[in-house]
Parts: sequence; C-alpha cells; structure tokens
Amino acid sequence: MIARLVIVIASVFISVTAWAEPLKIGFLTTLSTKAGYLGEDIRDGFMLAVEQNNGQLGGVDVEVIVKDDERKPEKGIEVADKFVKKDSVTLMTGIVFSNVAMAVVPKMVNQGVIYISPNAGPSKLAGELCHKNYFNVAWQNDNLHEATGQHVNAAGYKSAYILAPNYPAGKDALAGFKRFYQGEIAGEVYTKLGQSDYSAELAALRAAEPESVFFFLPGGMGINFVKQYSQAGLNESIPLFGPAFSFDERILGAVGDAAVGVMNGSQWSHDLDNETNNQFVEAFKAKYERTPTLYASQGYDAANLIASALAATGGDVTNQDAFIAALEKAEFDSVRGNFKFGSNHHPIQDIYIREVIKDGDKVTNKLAGKVFENHQDAYAGDCSL
Repeated sequence: MIARLVIVIASVFISVTAWAEPLKIGFLTTLSTKAGYLGEDIRDGFMLAVEQNNGQLGGVDVEVIVKDDERKPEKGIEVADKFVKKDSVTLMTGIVFSNVAMAVVPKMVNQGVIYISPNAGPSKLAGELCHKNYFNVAWQNDNLHEATGQHVNAAGYKSAYILAPNYPAGKDALAGFKRFYQGEIAGEVYTKLGQSDYSAELAALRAAEPESVFFFLPGGMGINFVKQYSQAGLNESIPLFGPAFSFDERILGAVGDAAVGVMNGSQWSHDLDNETNNQFVEAFKAKYERTPTLYASQGYDAANLIASALAATGGDVTNQDAFIAALEKAEFDSVRGNFKFGSNHHPIQDIYIREVIKDGDKVTNKLAGKVFENHQDAYAGDCSL
C-alpha cells in the first residue's frame, strides 16, 4: 500500500513538473553575414515582448531557443531538425530570407510544427503551398513593392529600371512592382544574393537612361548599392525608389545623406501614430538605444500574436486546431493598428509610402501617405485553406 502511494505521488510530481516546464519556441534566424542585423532586429523585437511580460507570452512561461541559419537553406534545415528532434519544439519563428523559408517551412509544417513568419513571405507559401500550420505576421513578399510600384506609377514616371537579388524574394519583389507600375520597364536585372559591387549594373543602368529606378536589396547589399549609386552621381539625375527593406533605420545610419529624398513602401513606420506603436518604439529605444526597424516591429508583433493564441487556449498547444483558430483571430494590438489575416494566413493591412528625410543630424524615415487600405496579397486565391 505504501509502495503504491509512493508511485502515485511520484507520478503526480512528474506530471506537475512536466506541466510547469516553459514552452519552447524555436527561433531560427540570420545572425551572421552582412545581413545578420536583420535577424538581430527581429529577435530583439520578439524578446522585448517576452521581457515586457516577465518571461511569458499569454501567461505562459516561454523558452526562446535562438539559432543562426547563416542565410543558408541547408543550415536552416539542420537547425530546424534539431529543434524538433532534440528540443521537442512545436512552435517556430524567426526566418529572415525566403530561400531559407522555402527549404524549412514546408518540411516543418508537414511534421506538425506551427510556424509564425516574422518576415519572409514567399509567393508559393501564400498560394499553392499554403498550410494550416503556417502564418505570416509581416506581409507577403510582393506587398511593399506593389505599393512602391503604385506610387511611382501615380507620380507619372514613364520608365523604370528595376533590379533585385536572384532568389525567391527578389523575384517576388519585381513581380509586385510590375503588378502596379504601368510604364515601360527599361531594364530588369537580377543580381547575386550577397553581392557587394554594383559597378556593372550601374553602368548598364546609366546607359538605359530610365526616368526612375526601383531596387530591392536588403541588408548590406542595399547599403553598398545606395552608396555606389550616389558616388556615381546617379541620384542627381534619376530618382531612386524601393521598399522599406532597402531603407530601414540601420541602412540609413550607414548610408547617410545619400538616401535623403528616396520614397519607399512600408506597412509600418516608427512615426505611425497609435498607442501600441508609440509604446513599442519608446520601449525599444530605451532597451537597445536605437530606433527600431520594420524587422523589429515584425518580431514584436509575432510575439504578441503567439501570446494572444496562448492566452486564448490556456497555453495548450497540443490541441492544434484550437490553437490555429486562436491565431486566425489575431486578437492582439498590432504596432500597425488595423490588422487581420486573410484566408491564406497572410495579413490584410494598410501599406504606406515613406520619405527618407534629414532630422537634425539623423537620416530617418517619415510617413508620407497611405497607398493601399486593407490590402491583400495576389496569391490568396491559389490557397486551398
């Protein structure tokens, strides 16, 4: 009888101990290479939300396991497999680049992992490869480029020279721009991912004599391109346009005055005036001593989306149908204000145009107007959810 009682007490202790363990979240992101700051900003925004809730999300203790994918799809797969097999994660987030997402996400969601994207939104994952376990809290890749294309078109530029890296997000970028830009495409160029020297591209661009230039080059690629564009004197004769990815606050700090006057499309800006965003920007500045980028805002929203679903389900992620239904409701206060998911688990949201300005000694972004209201991506109709 005593032995049986000991066994019962022990089993209860084990059960309570297991229940009390933090929920593990696998955070796979790019922390190395010249694009490493993108992953840092997403991570920092995410962890700010966790810190503001005393190590919890939605009232649940969480352990965020952060690993570097080195911007390599094969490394991403290796780390993601370890998350599942060694760490037993059922939630993942963090991926920056679409080539990594295309390698990792389909495999993970088909193994039962729920993946929340704070950045990469390849067209295939929004359309034919959509999955009930996959959500994107940032945007679909085309969206910010669509807004810039609409702006350049409305501004009356009759021709545009366009370029982007040769990988999924680059192809989505130019497709998005062309979807709303109705003028002549004076040149369409795909560069190498991670490229640093753009002298050949700039020479070809100059020879084409376009009225405008649109480019998508995130991270260090964008820094190099804008500097070289200015050094070549092209910024004095051909207006430059791009998405927020090419003009985030970290890039502007490195590029400086060469970017002043550039218009760029974004779903978020640090001066977007709502209570949640104002609080986020001030808290981020206080903790990290820098102005947040859109990447940081997306990491913050990703954490708060997860928190909303954990709160709604009492922290139970084993009932995936209930947890997915809670994610679909998106009952959290986004830094963007109005936010909801479309049928393919991608955002329906407002998208703006920003202008790069000089504010005292600092080069930064300022909201210039709204381009789209409640904008949905072009691939939702291809999704069978």
